[in-house]
Amino acid sequence: MASLPTSPIADSRTRASALREALATRVVVADGAMGTMLQAQEPTLDDFQQLEGCNEILNLTRPDIVRSVHEAYFAVGVDCVETNTFGANHSALGEYDIADRVHELSESGARVARETADAFTARDGRPRWVLGSMGPGTKLPTLGHIGYATIRDAYQANAEGLIEGGADALLVETTQDLLQTKASVIGARSALAALGLDLPVIVSVTVETTGTMLLGSEIGAALTALEPLGIDMIGLNCATGPAEMSEHLRYLARNARIPLSCMPNAGLPVLGKDGAHYPLTAPELADAQETFVREYGLSLVGGCCGTTPEHLRQVVERVRGLTPPARDPRPEPGAASLYQSVPFRQDTSYLAIGERTNANGSKKFREAMLEARWDDCVEIAREQIREGAHMLDLCVDYVGRDGVADMAELAGRLATASTLPIVLDSTEVNVIEAGLERLGGRAVINSVNYEDGDGPESRFAKVTDLARRHGAALIALTIDEEGQARTVGNKVAIAERLIEDLTGNWGILES
Repeated sequence: MASLPTSPIADSRTRASALREALATRVVVADGAMGTMLQAQEPTLDDFQQLEGCNEILNLTRPDIVRSVHEAYFAVGVDCVETNTFGANHSALGEYDIADRVHELSESGARVARETADAFTARDGRPRWVLGSMGPGTKLPTLGHIGYATIRDAYQANAEGLIEGGADALLVETTQDLLQTKASVIGARSALAALGLDLPVIVSVTVETTGTMLLGSEIGAALTALEPLGIDMIGLNCATGPAEMSEHLRYLARNARIPLSCMPNAGLPVLGKDGAHYPLTAPELADAQETFVREYGLSLVGGCCGTTPEHLRQVVERVRGLTPPARDPRPEPGAASLYQSVPFRQDTSYLAIGERTNANGSKKFREAMLEARWDDCVEIAREQIREGAHMLDLCVDYVGRDGVADMAELAGRLATASTLPIVLDSTEVNVIEAGLERLGGRAVINSVNYEDGDGPESRFAKVTDLARRHGAALIALTIDEEGQARTVGNKVAIAERLIEDLTGNWGILES
């Protein structure tokens, strides 16, 4: 009897384990630019199925072209290639009216890369890996261009296709909006859970020449918001060359608990009579990556726009065999707005949470909310920022109101109008979730306790699960099934129970 064909994900656990071991012990080298390599082969309009510029279609119509790009990078010694799926997401494919093909094009892109990687491994026995590329799309959820749930679910389909096609890790890359980044990671996590797998999830943010992400997020805000999601690695790619990335990598090296990556462009583009070109030479990229590995302990390096197989050949020669030096990060626990991180421990003050954006505590705010005077609500928040608050408490709970709608409206506005992190304060789980789905930074949830126990249907379990999924911080109160703790001994006992439960059973860090 003929044997059945092996599923592309059959060996994914083994490959993922080997990739994690490699990242922990040496420098792993990824590939470089994809789009320019594809365009250089001049695919026809028919190759694109009349969808000019939709590179992902080539995974189906011209897999030979896509395969040749992967082969060119593997031939110069890289360890892994990225799938041709940068635009296989809801908003990018939606531009061509084919958003329903996210899974199909993701899977086909991963299959081409998987087959190429396996062919090279079969030649010499050296493992090659496939990074499933999950691009940012063309719409920014923080600015209301697209709904959070829409892109979260589409990124789950994106990730499922990549995994089923044989990806060994998921690379959420070129991210510009922290809310989109979080939706991508949560979608990826949902896909992994649905398939019963644990593959590395890598996030690579894009910092512009302005020194922030596109929407103004500092690298500290990005780290604070993304690391609690349980990602395996964080780094930088695109927008700039290595010179402009150095200080941001220095920050990550000093503060990130997780491994680091860097995939820069071949410098800043220079406009000429024949269009834009990238000036950074292959030796210059190799110099930069070697310096980054030695100084910042990078585990994964590669290239982005303008980088070629020759760039990566020289990077491979320079960093192969290097062991990233051990880092001694000094993480600073805190929350974050879209723009900045705010430490929980203040050097010269207590942590001040502004309470005037609370419908139960501020008559002025409540009346503005009830009358839908949203600009007045935002101004009340800004007054507290000017007066020195470190975070803002947002509570919309009021009898007879649609708390989900109110929270969505106000959290969405404060996401861009407030430079401070938001404390989501509600007794309703769905209201808290509505806030989390509109805040790109790291929010704080006020609060959890054991008033109705800790079973799977308890409020404690539901809110804690939300915090874990969205990377939010939690305020935990010393209340158990018997009520508010009254003695020092009871307070300590409940606090110890909370800490042990949250850290041991839910995987939430104590600090």
